[in-house]
Amino acid sequence: MSTVAFIGLGVMGYSMAGHLVRQGLTTRVYNRTASKAETWVNEYGGSAHPTPQEAAKGADLVLVCVGNDDDVREVTTGSEGVLQSMESGSVLIDHTTASADLALELDAACREQGIGFIDAPVSGGQQGAENGALTIMCGGEKAHFEHVYPVLDLYARAVTLMGAASSGQLTKMVNQICIAGLVQGLAEGLHFAEQAGLDQQQVIDVIAKGAAGSWQMENRHKTMIADEYEHGFAVNWMRKDLDICLTQARRLDATLPVTALVDQFYADVQRIGGGRWDTSSLLKRLRKID
Repeated sequence: MSTVAFIGLGVMGYSMAGHLVRQGLTTRVYNRTASKAETWVNEYGGSAHPTPQEAAKGADLVLVCVGNDDDVREVTTGSEGVLQSMESGSVLIDHTTASADLALELDAACREQGIGFIDAPVSGGQQGAENGALTIMCGGEKAHFEHVYPVLDLYARAVTLMGAASSGQLTKMVNQICIAGLVQGLAEGLHFAEQAGLDQQQVIDVIAKGAAGSWQMENRHKTMIADEYEHGFAVNWMRKDLDICLTQARRLDATLPVTALVDQFYADVQRIGGGRWDTSSLLKRLRKID
């Protein structure tokens, strides 16, 4: 596998595609905003193309990382999508956090053309993408997974096959459900410490060494204390993800009361103009209430 195409150079995809070039793969890219693709080429090399179809032509592996289900459909099964030019025996990987239904839809479309498919949403945020330390949750056939694993491993610290197609997306839903509760708990804890007159940093230094410690606490507490939220994964995207989780939960008859509540808290953040703030801005909401 020597030629790859990467579709979508957003906050995550920009760095992910860069790792492919650094490891010597011939990398062809497409981005809806063409100027960003040109910027990427100037930084990393590779080549930019005017449509997903053109970028995917001749690629052994095509990777997609865009915004939502409709965006994925546009760049894959659309009139100028990658499936218009991908050849039998190649593999399509979707890194977008999307619905399980879409994963099954793409798996069926790829099978009709003799193309492998892996749904492979990621966790780790912009920092994880830049550092090549993402966690990737995959759904698909074992043979396809083993074939693409060496490429995914170039920007990941963990790559795991969770089951058949859509299993990666279902696992990512679990990830987002857990994060929602963790961030709200951290926001409430910092808010309580502030209201009690405690030194918030000192509190974190103590409790992070015990059972309360988490990735969110380690990586987000400093900016939360400083009331800085202009980084990381945006509230608008988290609400998109939580909508996917809650919709799937209704189908599964799974009860997610905390997730549903935190989703509404994020709606409050959007109403105060924080749609593009980092998800840790749940603390901002509590400070606004006071």
